[in-house]
Amino acid sequence: MFVRPHYKLVKERINEPRRFIQVLMGPRQVGKTTLAEQLVKGLDVPWLFESADDVPAGDAEWLGQVWEAARLKLRTGAASEVLLVIDEIQKVSNWSETVKKYWDEDSRSGLNIKLLLLGSSRLLLKKGLTESLTGRFEIIQLTHWSLSEMSGAFGWDAEKYAWFGGYPGSAPLVDDESRWKRYIRDSIIETSVSKDILMLTRVDKPALMKMLFELGCLYSGRILSFTKIMGQLHDAGNTTTLAHYLRLLDTAGLLGGIEKYASGTIRKRSSSPKFHVYNNALLSAQRNEMFGEIILDPGKWGHIIESAAGAHLVNYSAAGDYSVYYWRERGEEVDFVLEKRGKVVAVEVKSGHSGFTRRGMNTFCSRFNPDRVYVIDNKSLLWQEFLEIDPVELF
Repeated sequence: MFVRPHYKLVKERINEPRRFIQVLMGPRQVGKTTLAEQLVKGLDVPWLFESADDVPAGDAEWLGQVWEAARLKLRTGAASEVLLVIDEIQKVSNWSETVKKYWDEDSRSGLNIKLLLLGSSRLLLKKGLTESLTGRFEIIQLTHWSLSEMSGAFGWDAEKYAWFGGYPGSAPLVDDESRWKRYIRDSIIETSVSKDILMLTRVDKPALMKMLFELGCLYSGRILSFTKIMGQLHDAGNTTTLAHYLRLLDTAGLLGGIEKYASGTIRKRSSSPKFHVYNNALLSAQRNEMFGEIILDPGKWGHIIESAAGAHLVNYSAAGDYSVYYWRERGEEVDFVLEKRGKVVAVEVKSGHSGFTRRGMNTFCSRFNPDRVYVIDNKSLLWQEFLEIDPVELF
């Protein structure tokens, strides 16, 4: 079975003396549960693995029962520690307060119960962590699968990855593309939106949010103002509502909006967003074309490449601790601007149909003086090579 690179870090954290709660956070279907299962099977200490996915809503007592079972295992066993793993922890009502109660009790009593929490909803997890568990946790961010991982696990090349994306569970279905598209739409998109957003967060217009998601995926890699979106969506409400729904989609690791790069924070946040999927499968599954058709159309395939490059950057931004922006002014544009600890990197994707000239990049360089500049084309840096690079290395 393929082992993700994150496994080593998680194992190191669990093997350390009990200090912090470890939180494994990431979108659905990226292998959080599989990684945790691989971890416990390789441990020499007793463990308890429970999932809150099927716990009835509001059943806060379940978490206490699970914790007491871990305490019993520690008291009656010969080992000096026990690992408690809880999957989809955000499904439990008031989970953070309950975790704080039992974690602090164990700390005072000297009970060596280590805790690994898994969750898909970044919004609810971070809210619970910051409200009740300040100073008690560390986050390990699990991203969508990269080209290197899909290549290592399934032998995919860059072209296949750019179209089918990085969902490992969908890999056996790609030879029947109609079936693959239905799987992505029904099993991943619908489940992520319904379980990670609609069931856990108040959304007054769920149909509108779904339409925004579909439109945002199809426009992945494109700048589109919320005012223009309102003209394309039925019952679009106002721009504040659309911006809120986009943030919810972003916390689920589905679709984000990149802000314009500027020297002031306020100017960044007031810009029209550049939509970007976190996984190109979310774009491809909603297009009418099939892989064998679109790869023969240079214009449409160029859009897929640009989206794949952007997805690669935004997907690793949280784990890599850098921010992703775009820049545009008076018709001149730079596709991506990365910022990390004061360092600025400019990235332009020359896909063959974008009409790329160096004018936009030259203007940006003269104004902001970036530390590094990369142009992804068919000469110096191939897009296939770019997708195998850890974006942190660009700095």
